[in-house]
Amino acid sequence: MLERYFVKPQTVDRIRASWIGPEIEQYVTWLDEREYAPRSVLHRVPVLIDFGEFAWAGGARTVAELPGHVEGFVAEWMTGRPAVRQGERRTAKRARVPVEQMLMVVIPGFVAEGRMRYPYPFVEAVPGFFEYLVSERGLRPMTVDGYRHHLRRFELFLERIGVAKLSELSPSILSAFVADRASEGLENQSLTGCCASLRVFLRYAHREGAIGRDLSGAVEWPLTYRLSSVPRSITWEEVGRVLAGVERRSPSGKRDWAILMLLVTYGLRSREVAALTLDDIDWKRDHLRVPERKAGHSTAFPLSPSVGEALVDYLQHGRPRTDERRLFLRAVAPFRPISHSVVAQRARHYLRTAQIDVPRPGSHTLRHTCVQRLVDADFSLKTIGDFVGHRSPQSTKIYAKVAVEQLREVALGDGEEILG
Repeated sequence: MLERYFVKPQTVDRIRASWIGPEIEQYVTWLDEREYAPRSVLHRVPVLIDFGEFAWAGGARTVAELPGHVEGFVAEWMTGRPAVRQGERRTAKRARVPVEQMLMVVIPGFVAEGRMRYPYPFVEAVPGFFEYLVSERGLRPMTVDGYRHHLRRFELFLERIGVAKLSELSPSILSAFVADRASEGLENQSLTGCCASLRVFLRYAHREGAIGRDLSGAVEWPLTYRLSSVPRSITWEEVGRVLAGVERRSPSGKRDWAILMLLVTYGLRSREVAALTLDDIDWKRDHLRVPERKAGHSTAFPLSPSVGEALVDYLQHGRPRTDERRLFLRAVAPFRPISHSVVAQRARHYLRTAQIDVPRPGSHTLRHTCVQRLVDADFSLKTIGDFVGHRSPQSTKIYAKVAVEQLREVALGDGEEILG
């Protein structure tokens, strides 16, 4: 299998001469079976050779001893590689991922601890909190991930200021954390989510005896006003610029084109796009089904010709051959389903490529643009809310603020006649 990727015989000989040569070759076979790109194999093998030499120098003599040398190898790999924070994480990942992935292949039961270094914050101090969120509060996995994110930030904040135990918490510390998060530029909605997560956690910690008193009341809510913002839509001409930036000849471009068409045609959420399956497309009836929407129901849309053409092109010429039923997959191996964050990231990428300046660019920008088109076409807010899957009519009221032409008539004409 090595000869398939390495042309020079001396290169193959060097790999096999490594004391973990058989394991490296087994891993290469595993990569080949999953259709990893050749460039990925060519990058990973030299890293594994270096890892083998490092582990041998550290005293490893059997494959079973290799996991104990992963952290030391990654630390050495990082030496002499100064970079900005994000680039630094990327560099460490280039060393860690091949090593841990190979160990998962060659050592039964190996768990890549580096990928889940911090699976849940405060898991030792307050065990059972995240199970409580699911079993008692009935929260969805996506909502639980939000708790995990905010509490991980809180955990890092406490480490930074030297607070080692939850029993040391005080109202001033909690206020300082909220102020610290606000200074990072969080919008009110995100800051409110952070405060809500913290309050629930503090009440649970008090209930379980991890802290002596309930400090949840010390976390003050940020001052917010309902419907105070304006939806961040773009013009239809700008949508054309976004779509023009997609390279539709590549597999990833065909996928991204289909994703963008779904976002702007139906106003879907990124989570709804990522969750689509092959079974949700009814080709005989020209229907697209969107199950498990945020409002708790499913919606069946007529499949528009432009969206249908984009999906057919992706399915025939861009989607990897696999038994996976999820519609949108990674363009390179391993061919796993994409997440909602990937959908948002791709939308953000094309908005920036088109040089469109909009607050918090992403998939919701195109969702708002779809709604703007419906508002301009004089559809009722009830109809619009049903179309985009709003849980409550209150969520649709904000779009009354973008009914620009109607508001202009109120400003310039006989307001009483229009509003009467």
